[in-house]
Amino acid sequence: MKKTKKAAPVVDGAQAEAAMTWGAQFLEYGKVIGFSIILALFIRCFVVQAFHIPTGSMIPTFLVGDRVLVNKFSYGIRNPFTNAIWIKIGEPQRGDVVVFKYPKDPKNDFVKRVIGLPGEKLEIIASQVYINDQPIPDERAFYRYTELPKSYRNFGPIVVPQDCYFMMGDNRDQSNDSREWGCVESALLRGKAWRIYWSVDPSQDRPFFSRLRTDRMGHKVE
Repeated sequence: MKKTKKAAPVVDGAQAEAAMTWGAQFLEYGKVIGFSIILALFIRCFVVQAFHIPTGSMIPTFLVGDRVLVNKFSYGIRNPFTNAIWIKIGEPQRGDVVVFKYPKDPKNDFVKRVIGLPGEKLEIIASQVYINDQPIPDERAFYRYTELPKSYRNFGPIVVPQDCYFMMGDNRDQSNDSREWGCVESALLRGKAWRIYWSVDPSQDRPFFSRLRTDRMGHKVE
């Protein structure tokens, strides 16, 4: 009598995983986690990074408690350790909202709007910005107070150095900017502000969900 060959047992995915040794499972999960970490670091270093807005210097463009995504690819690919440009892609334009290292303390990041470009003559007279002796539109400027140091409403004239940018906060009366500490070298730039991805009113006198500013989430920075 002819013997019939037994069919090999079918092992489904769950059984196969259970059959794996603990070491093999750990190795597989480690690969996935490691790849995810490397990808996240790559994106953070070269593509996009999140920043928190802690002050009101850019009101009304940014409110305290906004979280902003910054396009680090805007002006070039940079060394993540020294911030030196590896590949130049573009240059800041007047009106760009830029995150950069604070010239007085590069460990801190500031966000301001580009007002003066390299080589331009800049002057502020009674809050009006003049570039090369011509008044420029300044629709984003926001003024709150009138009793201020003269340097806030009147400044210059100066010539913006080459490879540098004159930065100002939109909240002109409450902004520590290039009027105080000078122009920003291009080597200090981090990238162009792109979108507000999260926003929470920092006051603690209301429940958390009532402090969410859902109308600001996803808002494009202009």
